[in-house]
Amino acid sequence: MPAVRPALAELRARIGEIDGTGSRQHGVLPFGVRELDRRLPQGGLSRGALHEVAGGGEGAVDGAAAACFVAGIAARMTGQVLWCVTQADLFAPGLAQVGLPPERVIHVEAGDDISVLAAMEEGLRHGGLAAVVGDVARLSMTASRRLHLAAKGSGTIGLALRRWRRQADASDFGQPTAAMTRWRVSELPSAPLPVPGIGRARWLVELIRARAGDSFDLELEACDGAGHLRLSADVADRSASAARGRHIAVG
Repeated sequence: MPAVRPALAELRARIGEIDGTGSRQHGVLPFGVRELDRRLPQGGLSRGALHEVAGGGEGAVDGAAAACFVAGIAARMTGQVLWCVTQADLFAPGLAQVGLPPERVIHVEAGDDISVLAAMEEGLRHGGLAAVVGDVARLSMTASRRLHLAAKGSGTIGLALRRWRRQADASDFGQPTAAMTRWRVSELPSAPLPVPGIGRARWLVELIRARAGDSFDLELEACDGAGHLRLSADVADRSASAARGRHIAVG
């Protein structure tokens, strides 16, 4: 029976390579947060794949958090990042604050979603970019499939940032796409400081969908100057207390 297990693993890997769920060819990009990475199918974000990120229900505030989450992912890659938008409304200092300085970003102002998707596909097929980001309100199954295949062919991470300027478009996020993962990021109150000032921003990060994985949510501290997330201190304290409780119960 033990001899069958490697064969099953090999079969699953081959199926994953065929349908785009596998990451053996291009590897993964870990977040560096154990509580987050251990819940992802391969221990990180699959390279050579399309991923979706949207803000929660607080409009522009959560949309900005989602953009910074995406920028943090791109910041941890090496090389230039192609960022495609319909209009010039990105706040460059905000991206730089999470590790993505202006000199690393190639901006494309495409004018509409169709042009953004076309620019994304060309960028993903190029193969010489660290990541390709597209700011789109609507993303069909056909369009997302094209992006995913382009990413798979080049090994470049594709990031669809779903932002809506009309609330009526928000329902499109519930439609199925070919993205490997689908995330939602919402702002939370920052942790209080012992002195006057504003603490590090905190987010509720929800994995809504992952191929071959389960959904979950975590409270995390926002990306730092190198694009790294961190488990919120109170969540870490609760986890440590639970672990100590289990240790005492077992002992």
